[in-house]
Amino acid sequence: MSSIHDIPDIPDDLDALLPRLAARARRLSDSACDADDLAQETALKLWAALRKGVEVEDIDRYAMTILRNLARQRWRSDRPTDPLEEESAAVPPTAPARMACADLAAAIERLPDAQADLMRLVMEGETSPATLAVLTNVPPGTVMSRLARARARLRTEMGLEGKSDVSELL
Repeated sequence: MSSIHDIPDIPDDLDALLPRLAARARRLSDSACDADDLAQETALKLWAALRKGVEVEDIDRYAMTILRNLARQRWRSDRPTDPLEEESAAVPPTAPARMACADLAAAIERLPDAQADLMRLVMEGETSPATLAVLTNVPPGTVMSRLARARARLRTEMGLEGKSDVSELL
């Protein structure tokens, strides 16, 4: 196994190079942590090159070139992105609507059975009171009053004021 003494022609001022690498890395980085990482990676690459026996005439220039190239690689890979804002979404989010539907379905289940049955028929698309009366075998006036009471209770449970539109749930 080789040791530090096996590396040919290591300049005596290698220790003096490390602070200069750190200072240059700070100028090329956004944070102290990034600068430290950049300087250490440069030192490792320099060390690896020297261990392989690469002929280096000017170790300062060679190390600074490594540092600059590593910084450029990081800049290219760290492409900034704009945060996605709700207004810029191409498709409106569906989660709030789904949650509101689930809350409404749960509130319908808590209604008295006669009101819940009518509201389920309305959810399936049947809105004619006369048809609802036929389907439930209940007089149309009773259907209308049950629907009115059911809607009033659902508005209260869903936190809607008066005769608010259902779109306010979203």
